[in-house]
Amino acid sequence: MERDTTNYYEAFGGQAFFADLVSQFYAQVATNEILRPMYPESDMKGAAQRLQMFLEQYWGGPTKYQEERGHPRLRMRHAGFHINPAAKDAWLECMRKAVDGVEMTPEHREKLWRYLEGAALHMVNSFD
Repeated sequence: MERDTTNYYEAFGGQAFFADLVSQFYAQVATNEILRPMYPESDMKGAAQRLQMFLEQYWGGPTKYQEERGHPRLRMRHAGFHINPAAKDAWLECMRKAVDGVEMTPEHREKLWRYLEGAALHMVNSFD
């Protein structure tokens, strides 16, 4: 089996791509009745910056997230939030609209979406 050595950060479009994706995602979050209460008004910009840094690093870009915040430990960092299946679905709905709003190849879109679905499922910490 051939190893995939693609730098997806560059293949997706680098910093501009991730900035656009995250901007579109948070535009959806801002009006989502389930997700919006999870984000303090004073930290929306910070949350967007952290998500962008995380995604850029995950997909092979700059390691600024790790340098500034350490290991991602996503479940631990989100443990204080009530993330039930409805919240997961709301997050995926907002992210689907963001992903649909950015230019990318169908193959890249599928790869990105598979990761996002898995990450969202992994974050569920409550079933009530």
